[in-house]
Amino acid sequence: MTPALPTPADVDSAAERIAPHARRTPVLRATVDGRPVVFKLEQLQLTGSFKLRGALNALLAGPRAERVVTASGGNHGLAVATAAGLLDLPATVYVPESVPAAKARRIEATGAKLIRHGATYAEAAGAAKTDAAAAGRRYVPAYEDPLVIAGQGTCAAETVRAESDVDVLVAAVGGGGLAAGTVLGAGGRPVVAAEPVGCAAFHAAVGAGAPVDSTVDSVAASALGATRVGELPFAILRDGASSVLVTDAEILAARDRLWEEFRLAVEPAGAVPFAAWLAGHVPGDLPCLILCGANTDWTPA
Repeated sequence: MTPALPTPADVDSAAERIAPHARRTPVLRATVDGRPVVFKLEQLQLTGSFKLRGALNALLAGPRAERVVTASGGNHGLAVATAAGLLDLPATVYVPESVPAAKARRIEATGAKLIRHGATYAEAAGAAKTDAAAAGRRYVPAYEDPLVIAGQGTCAAETVRAESDVDVLVAAVGGGGLAAGTVLGAGGRPVVAAEPVGCAAFHAAVGAGAPVDSTVDSVAASALGATRVGELPFAILRDGASSVLVTDAEILAARDRLWEEFRLAVEPAGAVPFAAWLAGHVPGDLPCLILCGANTDWTPA
């Protein structure tokens, strides 16, 4: 049975639920190439990405388990491990063998058990779900969960409450949890869902009319490397967001500009919305670009 889709009211409830634990991240108004833009600095969230919001909401709203289990390319696992620690719950995180060392190190630093399994996120997730089938354990999906999506939506809701003149929001897409939550939290404003050309699960689903397997080959794959967009996120995104693509070269150039001009350090996935805006793919007079994470090691150019 497919869970009911989350609603804007669920985002409001999530915001109240996670407020004691999550940071209210700042926004930065700026002018770039003569045009105004708003950056939502979600890379400053606890754990270095938006993922903490959904993890907290899922664990706070759902039944309390004896152990939390999840699978992740890195950011979601770190978020679940951190959220579990905040709530005094043990956690196990499965990751692909290709997980960046920086993300694996941070997950282990929370005290969670880290298990490397398989070459892809899908393989890691399969092992995690088998583990979570044991009595007393709970699997927290990265994006295929109404509570997770509602939690991620608090990022956009927080933004538009603080900056009511924002007229469009841009979010990067991996499995689709953040982008779908952004649709719910945007207060009716248009949403642009941006992806790398070589890692475009939502774009592939738009073309096929339903989630389908897609290639994962991008500099941003460690965060946006879902082989297919989630069923629940797609149900929200297909009519709620427009799909745009950017190249790896555009992503890295955007990342470097964020550092060079603003001293904002983000991982490639976090620069995807800025890359889309720089490429002219974003409408509106005052867009908000969600800088979603900062969890890879890199050296400024």
